[in-house]
Amino acid sequence: MILCRGYAKFPTWPTFQERYRLNPAAVAGYPMYRGVARLVGMPVVAKPTTAQDVCAETAKALAQHTFVFAHFKYTDKTGEDGDLPAKIKRIEEMDAALPTLLEAKPDVLIITGDHSTPPSMKAHSWHPVPVLLSGPYLRGGDADTFNEVTCRSGQLGTFPARELIPTAMAHAGKLEKFGA
Repeated sequence: MILCRGYAKFPTWPTFQERYRLNPAAVAGYPMYRGVARLVGMPVVAKPTTAQDVCAETAKALAQHTFVFAHFKYTDKTGEDGDLPAKIKRIEEMDAALPTLLEAKPDVLIITGDHSTPPSMKAHSWHPVPVLLSGPYLRGGDADTFNEVTCRSGQLGTFPARELIPTAMAHAGKLEKFGA
């Protein structure tokens, strides 16, 4: 095997701001997610370590930005460790912290994961992740719980991830219409 370093050029693609015409920021404690955010032109405004800090820093960032990507690593970490009770605890910590974020009155709130990490597998998997959208133009669904099963049969159903931001923008009243 040969490893060649320095033979490629840094790829160019539109920044998140150029693509969606939003003023983005990132709240992420884990280095990879901070790097991805910077790669698409999002300044990292906080490096939180707890669910409460994620929500508080995201609420603070919403005062200056029209889009905030917030990442909470520890639900993934506990899945990789195969520790279901710890994963449940981390999800409950985020649930308890959400009112702090909701006080900032985001146009739309998206809650999802970047991949599934079942504790039984101790690894990332191919399973779809649940997606929750909350905003003023959303019609309520019938689900009374938030999990993979109820989300799959909910209003959004299963859809390609590339549709998430345009769908959220539509529900925020910010999607540009074509020809209308």
